[in-house]
Amino acid sequence: MPAPRSLTIIGIAALLWNLLGDASFIGQYLMDTPDLAKTDPDSAHIFAQTPGWVWATFAISVFAATIATILLLMRRASAVPLYLLSTIATLILFGHSFLATDMLPMYGLGATLLPGTIILLGIAQWLYARAMRARGVLR
Repeated sequence: MPAPRSLTIIGIAALLWNLLGDASFIGQYLMDTPDLAKTDPDSAHIFAQTPGWVWATFAISVFAATIATILLLMRRASAVPLYLLSTIATLILFGHSFLATDMLPMYGLGATLLPGTIILLGIAQWLYARAMRARGVLR
């Protein structure tokens, strides 16, 4: 079945979005905690307490989404489980951020806006890939 034009448009938009996630991970992972403490001691405290498994979950979340988007643009059905993996990792990541850290008391409910948007866009990408697979667009 021929791919709808929306696949390319949505795929490129998703790729740009997911590349921002990759850059965010790399920037945060390489962030120097003492330098961060000079500007935002609360964030530095949270970063200093972040266990390795959370960083691994963050990496899986962003890089799986980017690879899934590339596979979507290549019209590969394997994009679907990778989007699901990314979404699950994102839920675990933000679950930890809000349940196991002081993020909400420090920053308030406004701190949930970006994570909520990220989760919704992750679910939307997964659902779109599922729909394209169901239509026979992805092989």
